[in-house]
Amino acid sequence: MRTDTDSTQRSPLADPPAETPGHGLLLGRKVVVTAAAGTGIGFATARRALMEGADVVISDWHERRLGEARDALAAEFTDQTVGLIACNVQESAQVDALIDSAASELGRIDVLVNNAGLGGETPVADMTDEEWDRVLDITLNGTFRATRAALRYFRGVEHGGVIVNNASVLGWRAQRGQAHYAAAKAGVMALTRCSAVEAADVGVRINAIAPSIAKHPFLAKVTSDDLLDELASREAYGRAAEVWEVAATIAMLASDYTTYLTGEVVSISSQRA
Repeated sequence: MRTDTDSTQRSPLADPPAETPGHGLLLGRKVVVTAAAGTGIGFATARRALMEGADVVISDWHERRLGEARDALAAEFTDQTVGLIACNVQESAQVDALIDSAASELGRIDVLVNNAGLGGETPVADMTDEEWDRVLDITLNGTFRATRAALRYFRGVEHGGVIVNNASVLGWRAQRGQAHYAAAKAGVMALTRCSAVEAADVGVRINAIAPSIAKHPFLAKVTSDDLLDELASREAYGRAAEVWEVAATIAMLASDYTTYLTGEVVSISSQRA
């Protein structure tokens, strides 16, 4: 029998559950997801939106990976629209074109998921201006540019919508080597709260998620396995989240199950601090 003092006991939640099937949460909705190429949260979010009945446009700056991601999704969801639009969130003109083109291709936009972000691992004393600026520009400014473009779209149509931003628990927590990323994600949280107040005027809800750690191949490329294992071991379950677990929460926030929720940051973590 497990006791409160037995800290070595393996949690029954340490093994990831099977992926939850779709329940039609986004049936008929039109969804745009940024940074959706590859193996991370963006691709998982696009797939979850399709599982929940949506038509989807995915975006990314890397055109080859974007095409591969679209092909994989289209092969799995043959009866739904899966579009792709290349976009660098560092360029306002490209972000504006993304929203305009997605609305044209899908017929309308109901949901925007701002997933684009860039991390790294550099101590403050060794960080260059270029490293700081690049992380802030992609992660925070990119979210701002897409939010701005989406709100301009929504104020010109008769239907409302939803924006979900991808923040991080590092907007709350401190971690060595992550000052630029943490500052950007804290900014995403503040942007979420302030823009949500304004977005209510045009019938738009804006919320954010704050994952702790969701282990996937791309993350492993920019972070050491030892650090990922250490961070995962600190969580109450003793494991990282599966990317589909993060995506499922995004789908909930985009759905009609959260119609009175706006300006909030939802921690996807087995412990917040």
